[in-house]
Amino acid sequence: MNQPVLAVEDLRVRLRTPRGPADVVNGLSYTVGAGETVAVVGESGSGKSVSVLALLGLLPARVATVTGTARLQGEDLLAMSPDRLREVRGPGAGMVFQDPMTSLNPVLTIGRQLVEGIRAHGDVSKPAARARAADLLREVGLPDPDRALDRYPHELSGGMRQRVVIAIALSNSPSLLIADEATTALDVTVQAQIIDLVEKLQDEHGTGVIWITHDLGVVAGIADRVLVMYGGRCVEDGTVDDVLERPAHPYTRGLLGSLPDLAAPVGPDGEVPELTAVPGLPPPPTDLPPGCVFWPRCPVRSDPRCEDEQPPLAIVSRAAAGAGATASGTTVSGATPSGAHEGDRAHLPHRAATWCAEGTSGTGSPAVAGTSGTGSPSGGAR
Repeated sequence: MNQPVLAVEDLRVRLRTPRGPADVVNGLSYTVGAGETVAVVGESGSGKSVSVLALLGLLPARVATVTGTARLQGEDLLAMSPDRLREVRGPGAGMVFQDPMTSLNPVLTIGRQLVEGIRAHGDVSKPAARARAADLLREVGLPDPDRALDRYPHELSGGMRQRVVIAIALSNSPSLLIADEATTALDVTVQAQIIDLVEKLQDEHGTGVIWITHDLGVVAGIADRVLVMYGGRCVEDGTVDDVLERPAHPYTRGLLGSLPDLAAPVGPDGEVPELTAVPGLPPPPTDLPPGCVFWPRCPVRSDPRCEDEQPPLAIVSRAAAGAGATASGTTVSGATPSGAHEGDRAHLPHRAATWCAEGTSGTGSPAVAGTSGTGSPSGGAR
């Protein structure tokens, strides 16, 4: 079996806050293979962004305590010196940050920020690096890239700044690309263009991708595997088909149930069905429940152990050999994302941290918003 690009084991992040210690990430473990896309989903505050910032040493050491291991191509990121981390960021791991306005230096031109990163990790002349920077801006769909190199971040729109941040992350063809809400500020046409660019990078260089997003329509079209986070913990993971077609954890079903069902019939007077909301709010990381982190909001509560004991992340089922098979045994056409590692995915376990009987009954879920019932985004993003 090939060595994964990234292997995270028992990652834990504790932050010192005025209200006491905040356990933001609690025992997170996963792998990312070469050319594989792992989507991380969950509500705001579930620990998604903090978990990847911790991997790259981007949390302030005076307030953050990070433990566990995170091996990037066999080398532990969490044990690296600051100088070694600087060498790894770029060609080893590139990151698209969530807020492009705070990610870019406001007093430096776009060109200088791109050229600096390119030259820092290679023996490249300034003219060659500038030409490479213009090509990157062209690839991410920025109009008039040669002129854009001499502009400052405040002269660009939010979507343009987002594309610049994506170009910087891709500039050194990283082995691992971390995309934190990378396409949120983009329209669907540019979103499709960016996704195609990432796919090209994966095909040419075997780049592994961690895609953090709230857009389950995008997840359905690009992900090989899905990791659902809540309260700093992974509550469910598996292939994209298993998690979206056969959600096992009540929280995952709640996320999917809160999306519009494009196949739902309209009422006699033209009214559309109401969305199902997940009641309550996520627990604060300074005061997590002793048992299942979702217990206070869980609509099932069929097992009293969940209140005081933490359910382990246990195998619900092995991924179906025929991708797209639903709980009823029917097949959803096109449910497997193109480029997915079908041979490997057929043996991946579907795991969930729940004891609730309903949570393992194989109940279906509404169609994912942004899909046409095929598991792929209806806008053709794939």
